[in-house]
Amino acid sequence: MGMLSINTNVGALRAADAAYSVNKSMETSMQRLSSGKRINSAIDDAAGLQISQRMEAEIRGFHQAARNAADAQSMLATMEGAIAEQHNILQRLREIGVQAASDTNTDADRDALQSEADALEAEISRISDDTTWAEIQILDGSVANDQFTFHIGPDASDTLTHTQIDMGHDGDLNIANANVVTTRAAANTYIGVIDNAISLAGTQRETIGAMMNRLDYTMANLTNMVTNLSLAKGRVEDADFAAESANLARTQVLQQASMSMLAQANASKQNILALFQ
Repeated sequence: MGMLSINTNVGALRAADAAYSVNKSMETSMQRLSSGKRINSAIDDAAGLQISQRMEAEIRGFHQAARNAADAQSMLATMEGAIAEQHNILQRLREIGVQAASDTNTDADRDALQSEADALEAEISRISDDTTWAEIQILDGSVANDQFTFHIGPDASDTLTHTQIDMGHDGDLNIANANVVTTRAAANTYIGVIDNAISLAGTQRETIGAMMNRLDYTMANLTNMVTNLSLAKGRVEDADFAAESANLARTQVLQQASMSMLAQANASKQNILALFQ
């Protein structure tokens, strides 16, 4: 025969334990639904939190790398635009050389041609000295180690370099000492010097253009990696709204039932006291 006990209400203890578990489950579902995340703290899923935070670091790195690549493109576009103007000036200088090589010109004519050439060469150097990007000199050869290094990935080794040359008329273009006026032979020599400068400017523009195209693909790849990694991170840490909504509805019903059972368990002890009346 079972014992009737007043001191220990086993039914009430069990009902209270059930109510506590139900309330905890309901609070978890409410937190997940309000935050949209399955993992809100390490207690929810310690391993999952570690994985999601590692993914978050990569995602942020990819985002910044994409911004770096866009900035690099802007810098390179500024370089290319300035060199394009220098290229146009060099073409005019070559015309001057061809004109000066003809003996149809008088000494006064060659003096005038030399004056124009001097002015255009000075403009080439001004473009080299004054072309900047975010207050950085980009054409005068002053960058450390003659290279710009662009960080285009989340890790330390994800870099791309561009070699900078001095685009001044007395720099790598090497046209400062050329003289167009003295004789026809000097003018022909001048044409050769300008041809070399035109070739160098063209090579620089070609290199810059190729790098800008490469950065287009780099940014597209970074965007793709961000998208896929974000999806993977979401599968790890995001809440399943359908499942959590269903669990919330279930726990709300269970909460009402457990509280009702707790009240009945507490009331049942009153029936024992009726034996003494």
